[in-house]
Amino acid sequence: MSLDLVLQYLTSQSFAHGAWITLLITVVSLLFGVIAGFIIALAQQVRFAPVKVLVTGYLWLFRGTPVLFQIIFIYNVLPSFDIRFSAFWSGVIALSLNEAAYMAEIIRSGLSSVKKGQRTAGQALGMTRLSVLRWVVLPQAARIVLPPMGNQMIGMLKTSALVSVIAVQDLLLVANQTASADFRYFEALTAAGIYYLGLTTIFMFLLATMEAALDPKLRRARATGAAGFGGLVRRIISNTKKAGADNAR
Repeated sequence: MSLDLVLQYLTSQSFAHGAWITLLITVVSLLFGVIAGFIIALAQQVRFAPVKVLVTGYLWLFRGTPVLFQIIFIYNVLPSFDIRFSAFWSGVIALSLNEAAYMAEIIRSGLSSVKKGQRTAGQALGMTRLSVLRWVVLPQAARIVLPPMGNQMIGMLKTSALVSVIAVQDLLLVANQTASADFRYFEALTAAGIYYLGLTTIFMFLLATMEAALDPKLRRARATGAAGFGGLVRRIISNTKKAGADNAR
């Protein structure tokens, strides 16, 4: 193993560009996935039969087939129907559609956790359904869904490596191509692993910060000076354990 070569890879433009593509795919896919998941979660509460059948079929399809299959299908099969996307957007679309299926269940459970009496009370005060959703339901549901959504986000960062199979120049493909050129797989993959760990750590830190901001107990503790960096670190460790448990399942 050559530490100098690992450092050379870490500071190279190709690896930095690959890490940027990985981050871009992750963020864009998460954005579309959360938006679509929220819409699907709301649709699950609709009693209109055709909508329920459509939503159930969507969840069955995208939760029942591998992500890799979905990526390859969109990239290789859709062109035969004159529907063409670049490799980048094929990966983003597949990851977004898959993520939406899981985000929908997380968001639905969060919305369902808010007691019906609170919705009724809001409407009794003259609030519209949209106002009740915005001011009563979502603030409470957000605290519940954020931890599992955070774990999904971290999982998405790692799942994004699958787009390398359709030649998207992400971090994993760059590492593989670099290693194939000089047969230094250990150094190239070590550099890629360091990038992945760095990105994952940033995601965990942001997640812990968001959880702390939404937790009323921590807000009170911060106001009295009882909360600080130590509490944030404990949340990051807790999120790491949760993510590991989810992966084990």
